[in-house]
Amino acid sequence: MAAAFCMVTPENIHTEFHRMLDRSAKEAQLRQRGHVFWFYGLSGSGKSTLANALERKLAQEGYVTKILDGDNIRSGLNSDLGFSDADRAENIRRIAEVARLFLDAGIVVITSFITPKRELRAQAREIVGADDCTPVYIEASFEACAERDVKGLYAKAAAGGVKDFTGKDSSFEVPEEGAPDWTISTDHQSEEESLQQLLERVLPLIKTT
Repeated sequence: MAAAFCMVTPENIHTEFHRMLDRSAKEAQLRQRGHVFWFYGLSGSGKSTLANALERKLAQEGYVTKILDGDNIRSGLNSDLGFSDADRAENIRRIAEVARLFLDAGIVVITSFITPKRELRAQAREIVGADDCTPVYIEASFEACAERDVKGLYAKAAAGGVKDFTGKDSSFEVPEEGAPDWTISTDHQSEEESLQQLLERVLPLIKTT
C-alpha cells in the first residue's frame, strides 16, 4: 500500500522557536557572542587556509566555532547541486540557513564559499541577518590563484575540463565601494599577517567583555 504523505503548507507548520532556549541564553553559556564571518573569493585565494587558521586560533582562546566549507558542503548536503546560476543561488541559500542555525546556538561561524555575485552575498546576509553576518573578501588575483592552483582546477579549466569556472567562464564581482565587506589581501601579505588582520577585527565582535 502506498504511503500517505502530508502536504507541507504554511497552515500545517507550527514553529517551536518560542519554547526553545534563545540565542542569548546559549551565548551566556558559551561566554561569547555568535557571529557569521562569510569568507568569499576566487578558488585558491586562501579562504579555507585562513578559515582553518582562524578557527584554530579562536579555539586556543576558548571560543566555540564551526567552519562551513564549500567543498565539504557540496560533498554532502548540497551534493545534488551543480554550478549553474540557479544552483549557485540554492547552494548559498541552504548554507546561509545552516549558518543561521549555528548562529542561533551562539556559535562563531566561519564560511568558505566562492560566492561570486554580490546578489548572492546580499542574499546570505539577509537570511543570517545583516548585523550578525560580516562578508570577508579574501582578495587574490586570478593570476595569483592560477599560479598557486592548489586543487589543480585552473589547469583543468584551461584545458576545458571545468565548466562555468569562476574568473574564467563565470564572472566574479568584487565588493562595491562603501560596502560593509572586509578585505583581506593574500596577494601581498603572508598567512600570518592575514590572520593577525582578521583577529584584530573578529575578536571585538565575539567578545562578551
